[in-house]
Amino acid sequence: MQIRFISSRPADAAALVLPVGKSGIAALGDAGLEGTTAALVRGAADGARFDGEPGTIAEIFVPQGDGAARVILLGTGSGGEADLERAGGALTARFLTAGIPALVIDFSTLSATSGATAVARLLAAAEQRGWRHDVYRTRMPASARPTLERIEVVGAPEGIDAAWADAKALTDGLALTRTLVSEPPNVLYPESFVERCRHLEELGVEITVLDEAAMRELGMGALLGVSQGSVREAQLLAMRWNGKGEGDVDVAFVGKGVTFDTGGISLKPGAGMEDMKWDMGGAGAVAGAMKALALRKAKANVIGVCGLVENMPDGNAQRPGDIVTSMSGQTIEVLNTDAEGRLVLCDAITWVQRTHKPKTIVDLATLTGAMIIALGNEHGGLFANDDALADQLLAAGKATGDKLWRFPLSPAYDKLIDSPIADMKNIGGRGAGSITAAQFIGRFVEPEVRWAHLDIAGMVWADKPGVAWDKGATGYGVRILDRFVRDQFEG
Repeated sequence: MQIRFISSRPADAAALVLPVGKSGIAALGDAGLEGTTAALVRGAADGARFDGEPGTIAEIFVPQGDGAARVILLGTGSGGEADLERAGGALTARFLTAGIPALVIDFSTLSATSGATAVARLLAAAEQRGWRHDVYRTRMPASARPTLERIEVVGAPEGIDAAWADAKALTDGLALTRTLVSEPPNVLYPESFVERCRHLEELGVEITVLDEAAMRELGMGALLGVSQGSVREAQLLAMRWNGKGEGDVDVAFVGKGVTFDTGGISLKPGAGMEDMKWDMGGAGAVAGAMKALALRKAKANVIGVCGLVENMPDGNAQRPGDIVTSMSGQTIEVLNTDAEGRLVLCDAITWVQRTHKPKTIVDLATLTGAMIIALGNEHGGLFANDDALADQLLAAGKATGDKLWRFPLSPAYDKLIDSPIADMKNIGGRGAGSITAAQFIGRFVEPEVRWAHLDIAGMVWADKPGVAWDKGATGYGVRILDRFVRDQFEG
């Protein structure tokens, strides 16, 4: 979808959108409607009991020449960012397949209450809600095909160009993440994931890739143990953005990239296993965030690392009871091959610490089913070894709408993963499964490094539409990381 800014409202606009705040029908007097049309619109709004609640819509057909045009009242609530985001998503959800090629939004009635950032967020949500992955659909009814191609914007507030550039960068980053998460596992695997990210080099991102031979030489036995049952070679993908120029890395993002997870020898049940194509959602979020940062030329030095593997059952697959040696030198007793994400993350985290020495690390992973039991699909789980870092991420989640909820870390939980024959085992008991997974990862973080772990198992895929996404890949995590960098490293 294309967003265009124009200087004046077209006289022949077939679909005119008028944003209306809570109880703001009176503001329609400033909307430039001809008297009879204005009276018709007011009457229709009253009849529909439209009151400007965010995301509500009232649609009125009015005479235009020999035919009719639409006037669409779009509720924007308080005029704040969250309300305008809800409005933008609702607009596209209503009209994406309605047979209308273009909408004209006139923000004149909102100019006094909503700033450029809020308006840009409405437009971004409209574009994000229109994202679809129809690549493999060859038989789609005409009524289901998207027809909305562009939104033309009139009367946007001062500063909209800069605000929209940032919002567009984030939207493009989300699109990359959603595409990666949506692709089927026969199309997206470790090597093809890397190729999908190669275009970031054109934006100034430095890309480094380690193959299995290089990882074996570095002693990354935990990550390689997960991969050894697959014919697909594992990859470690590192993407570095030097927004401040050469210098220290401000923050490292590390993503779990299990491009398909059968559970390995500890095989998952067949029902629903197809969903495990999105077990690389953490890596997908890291890739999307790096694209957003590069597109908006973020003034920060950031590295994103993705541990990319496929977890398959095979004659050469890792077995329950195996002991592997991680890159850190610590040994791990593998009791369950379906607790594989932490094995990938521990070596990726060790590598980025030794290679780039970041002072702050945030990892993202669709790590545990226990997180879905705890939080459902409303929040991602947050674990951190630093209270200030936890608060910063919680604030980023609240500001963007990608909500987080903090869980505890404690030496008492740490004891649950002690092994009698190795340094640790890769699962604890039945209780506190998400916490013991975080405790496991924490054993590979250097003492002086601030670290947070985001367990986003319930958030990267949605079975029902949301504010700015349809069913399917949500892009969760990209907005948190982008906002976190903006707030904490781009002073």
